[in-house]
Amino acid sequence: MSTVANDIHSTRADSTSGEGRSLAGLFSDLWRETTTLVHDEAELAKADMTEKVSQAVTGARSMAIGGAILFAGFIVLLFAAVNALGLVLPLELAPWLSPLIVGGLVMLVGYVALAAGRRELKTENLMPSRSIDSLRRDGQTVKEHTR
Repeated sequence: MSTVANDIHSTRADSTSGEGRSLAGLFSDLWRETTTLVHDEAELAKADMTEKVSQAVTGARSMAIGGAILFAGFIVLLFAAVNALGLVLPLELAPWLSPLIVGGLVMLVGYVALAAGRRELKTENLMPSRSIDSLRRDGQTVKEHTR
């Protein structure tokens, strides 16, 4: 029988039954499957981290926008202090009350945006949860098969 035919015959025998396989063949399969598992886990971890980095960028962007809006609100409040002589409300209150209300509302909107960005950047949101869960499952599977 030719070498190719022997290889095909032994491959078929290896793949069809666990009996009759050599210890070297079993270790070879174990090594191949372990390598594949490690590779797949690395790919999952990479995808998970890419997603978390994207989430962190989104959170940082929201925080930057919130900070800019808060700064604009602060400028409006300064404008209110400078222009304390307006004519919108009762004469003695009008010059400063109108810009103060507008500045307060702008700061409230900025605070909401800043809080949303901060929430996105919490530690538990940045954990690679899919990779961790997959590694736990793999560990459980290994424990079950080694008992």
